[in-house]
Amino acid sequence: MSNKTTSRVPVALTIAGSDSGGGAGIQADLRTFAFHCVHGTSAITCITAQNTLGVVRVDAMAKEAVVAQIQAVFEDIGVQAAKTGMLLNQEIISAVAQQVEALGIENLVVDPVMVSRTGAQLISDDAVRAIVNLLIPKAAIITPNRYEAQILSGLKINSLDDMKAAAQIIHGDLGAKVVLLKGGGMQGNVHGVDIWFDGENLKTLKTKLINTKNTHGTGCTLSAAIAANLAQGEELLTAVEKAKEYVTTALNYALDIGKGQGPVGHFFPLVIGNW
Repeated sequence: MSNKTTSRVPVALTIAGSDSGGGAGIQADLRTFAFHCVHGTSAITCITAQNTLGVVRVDAMAKEAVVAQIQAVFEDIGVQAAKTGMLLNQEIISAVAQQVEALGIENLVVDPVMVSRTGAQLISDDAVRAIVNLLIPKAAIITPNRYEAQILSGLKINSLDDMKAAAQIIHGDLGAKVVLLKGGGMQGNVHGVDIWFDGENLKTLKTKLINTKNTHGTGCTLSAAIAANLAQGEELLTAVEKAKEYVTTALNYALDIGKGQGPVGHFFPLVIGNW
């Protein structure tokens, strides 16, 4: 990916939906970029009305508007890394994939937002196929959760061995360069354990398990942190390891706001000792 930019600081782009509650989506991504001293730019794919209790409404942006946002950023500012989150429908996914190809985006982190951590499918089957066929082969790394990995691999995932097998299938069958299969939706001693597979190295990545109900935005935050670290020039595995450490600490200082599931504490240094 071209590093051409008029900025003297690293720049990252998030292509994702807006979360009115501020816990996930572009709001989480931009806060994560800022924490990592990376200038954040954005292309909004959809607007959600949501809070800590759930999503009330979702409105898609026109694919032309998504493309215009991406092109505006690249034509003037340039970016060193990008990530995708909620792309919502087949038309937007196809348009984003075309831009990734046309602009030569290499440091692309794809969070294949298809299924929630509770197992509810969030997008149509056509949109799932578009992510699989058009976007995943273009990613430097994809970060599926347990249920997304089940769709992508065709396996039922109930154990660490299942996670390892699924990561290898996704890599081999779908053309994913690197798979980071997240274990946040797993149970027992593999809860929160992630699997990394790059075609040669199969690694089990563990961090301290934080016991909190306030986990909204963890997937968005992890992929954004990986992109931010890539924008800073880190190697991919190092970017992932640093991102996991960041998310773990942010979970330790998660915000107990609203009546439901609060967000992680993206700016935890501001609340340490005061929350």
